[in-house]
Formats: sequence, C-alpha cells, structure tokens
Amino acid sequence: MPLLNYTTTVPTFRTIAEVQQALVKAKAQAILSEYDAGGNVTAISFKVVTQCGIMAFKLPCDVQKVCAVLNRAVREGKVPRRLLNDSDYARRVAWRILKDWIEAQMALIETEMATLDQVFLPYAHTETGETLYQRMIESKFKGLQIEGPKETRAE
Repeated sequence: MPLLNYTTTVPTFRTIAEVQQALVKAKAQAILSEYDAGGNVTAISFKVVTQCGIMAFKLPCDVQKVCAVLNRAVREGKVPRRLLNDSDYARRVAWRILKDWIEAQMALIETEMATLDQVFLPYAHTETGETLYQRMIESKFKGLQIEGPKETRAE
C-alpha cells in the first residue's frame, strides 16, 4: 500500500495554514513556525492552556525521513519514478500526513475521549527545550515500569 497522501498536490503553505487553524480551534494561545536555512517550515510549536496550566508543544515534520520512504516506494514500484528525490513533493506529503494526524487527535479531544495535553504529551516542551519524548528516550524511560515478556518457570 502506498504512503498516505502520496498523491497530494496541496501546497505546503496551505497545509501549514490548515494545521494552524486546527490549533487555533483547539484554543492555542501562540503558534510559532520554525524554519530551516532554505526557508522551509520544519516544525510548529504552540502554547495552550491545559488543566495543569499553560503548556508548550512542538510538532516536528521530518521531511527527510518521508523522502527516504518515498524513494523506497519508488524503487519498489509503488509510486511514480518522477517523484524520486523530490524534496518539495516529500514536504507536501509530510505536512499533509501531520495535518491528518492532528485532525484525528482533535477528534478525540472534541469527543472528550482525551484531553489535548494527553494526546500531545510526547511533544510537550520541557524546561530545557527538548520534548518529553526526547527526554524519556535519553533516560531510557527511567522511572516507568516497563516489563518485557514474563518468563514461565517449569516446575
């Protein structure tokens, strides 16, 4: 099966505007776009009031990883060859996937199945500027009880 949104022609700037609109609808108080040296948006950060006060979140968009997956799909004959190494195309696909994911999270929030801070928690900014997920990876999830498969003893 090809990658989600691999046929998109929607310009990146329009998708990013849709992401920002969704965040405004979720009552974001501030939205920041982060750019690379080429002037391309690489992440969107936002602040919102949660049950625990104002929290900041950062949603990265890793275009290079999407480009690698798309290139693999080209080699496997799943997407047209003309899309090989097309970073603008990969950027459109990556942002469209992120937008769809955000909309799905907003549906959980709107139906009160989850809170905003609950669904975006891995992307919460810590006081050092890293995300909570990055901090947890660095600590190897220290403090969480993570169990592997239980061994059975022969008696």
